[in-house]
Amino acid sequence: MYSNDVMAMLTAGKVLVLDGATGTNLQARGLESGTLSESWVLEHPEKILRLHQDFIQAGANVILTCSFNGNRYRLQHADLQEKADEINRKAVALAKQAADGKNVFVAGSLGPTGQMLAPYGTLDPADAEASYATQAASLSAAGVDLLVIETQFDIGEAVAAVKGVRSVSNLLLAVSFSYDRGSRTMMGVKPAQAAAEMEKLPVDILGINCGRSLEENLKALVDLRSATSLPIWFKPNAGMPHVDDDGKTVYDVSPQSMGEGVPVWVEAGASLIGGCCGTSPQHLAAIAVKVSGLNAA
Repeated sequence: MYSNDVMAMLTAGKVLVLDGATGTNLQARGLESGTLSESWVLEHPEKILRLHQDFIQAGANVILTCSFNGNRYRLQHADLQEKADEINRKAVALAKQAADGKNVFVAGSLGPTGQMLAPYGTLDPADAEASYATQAASLSAAGVDLLVIETQFDIGEAVAAVKGVRSVSNLLLAVSFSYDRGSRTMMGVKPAQAAAEMEKLPVDILGINCGRSLEENLKALVDLRSATSLPIWFKPNAGMPHVDDDGKTVYDVSPQSMGEGVPVWVEAGASLIGGCCGTSPQHLAAIAVKVSGLNAA
């Protein structure tokens, strides 16, 4: 499997099924809240492998490595920064093991640094660029098919991320923003602004992930489609989270409702579809059934 195969399928008009949530599913399987998912890459690799397998069984064509927090800034919170390369490479190995022989692409996940770039914060853009380059080098060397810079809020960091990744890798690259203020990101970026800035760079796919409600994510999708001709990656939450009577964080959108959204999302311009927070293998199976029907039509 190679990343140019992804583009060939998209060019042929096929819709690809992305996987679901990593963090919320691992928490449902015992990961303590506040603990980095990446710690389980080393401590409980069998549970990471099982989640990948569950998503593939549900119908995923693309699975993301458990490396969202795999940069040195995020890993510092768990005192794992010295094991960054090991974690990223092991995360790829687990995903590749799950995907072996199943015609499934492995996407290397690169999440935000969690730091504010200067002048709003203290992180120098050059340091952010170097961090993304380091992680992308580990993921690429370990054999991912494509790279995904995801859950971006700030244009400055997204630009630094792309520059960092492109300094070490020519793999297919997706960049996905989180419009967690509905029509804007936390830093005030609109979909049209993200498209305008990212299209100046060697980016192959633009995306939306996480964010708010399905309705608000759909609005962001429509706005993004009107601003770009690039393929669109779409991984909305399974609704907005809330705490139930037992103190657990829950997402109320049912698998059926997620599946019913697929034709609307495709019509609005998405060609790679999965789910973010709250999206279980059951949600993904409902998505995959609808995508299969559309691809067969």
